[in-house]
Amino acid sequence: MICTLCPRRCGALRTAENGNGFCRMPETPVVAQAMLHLWEEPCISGSNGSGAVFFSGCVLGCVFCQNGKISRERFGKPISTGRLREIFQELIAQGAHNINLVSPTPFVPAILEALEPPLPVPVVWNSGGYERIETLRALENRVQIWLPDFKYGDNALAQRWSGAEDYFETAAAAILEMYRQSGDCVLENGLLQRGVVIRHLLLPGGLNNAKAVMDWVAKVFRPGQVLFSLMSQYTPQPGAEGLLSRRVTAGEYRAALTYMENLGITGGYCQDSSSAREEYTPEFDLRGV
Repeated sequence: MICTLCPRRCGALRTAENGNGFCRMPETPVVAQAMLHLWEEPCISGSNGSGAVFFSGCVLGCVFCQNGKISRERFGKPISTGRLREIFQELIAQGAHNINLVSPTPFVPAILEALEPPLPVPVVWNSGGYERIETLRALENRVQIWLPDFKYGDNALAQRWSGAEDYFETAAAAILEMYRQSGDCVLENGLLQRGVVIRHLLLPGGLNNAKAVMDWVAKVFRPGQVLFSLMSQYTPQPGAEGLLSRRVTAGEYRAALTYMENLGITGGYCQDSSSAREEYTPEFDLRGV
């Protein structure tokens, strides 16, 4: 496959055995863990957990990624499309409210095959928000819940920390396409069945960046159309320097929350300071794979 799945469109030749290009992943799905995830937003994790499948590789490779073992170091196990389908079914049998595909973009063709026939629970597309419109359109009617990050309102930061100088406009267009496909959020018994949940991780010293993201959300969507999740869980990773070497302060997070409330962004989620702990960084050990 000559790959143009992500906005980088690097044109790498990816085969079943060999990975090239930015993500360095083969065509064959590479999975690091499959588990019931209890720490997503409440409307996704519910009481039983979200059936999270953590794919290896990433189209962003952020320097601060808490999942660096799989995004940058590419830890994981290659599996067949048939095995991927079995993993979905096993998680559903364990009571998963949905199937949560985490950083799945490099494996769209295999995922589409594994999602046929349709699953009896919603499918969640959990990504960094850096997506090609054409790739998202291939997923129409296969994905019910979109869970994109909106990491940057400042492209200078996006280039510095994720090597993506076109992040803001690319993610904004991707989120609009996600909303076009899902429509307004639909919840049943507190669980999201369809819709978009936009996440923003507040970074140290990143209040203006967060404000730019929230300004866009408030301008584009009316209350209730999408959900917004403002996260405080940033944890410095080994080797972090400068601003990224510290946690977000309580004052920074309070200021971001106040700005969100003043914009009228309601019905979403926030975190307390206990979320910024190393225990919240997953341990990847091929469980469930």
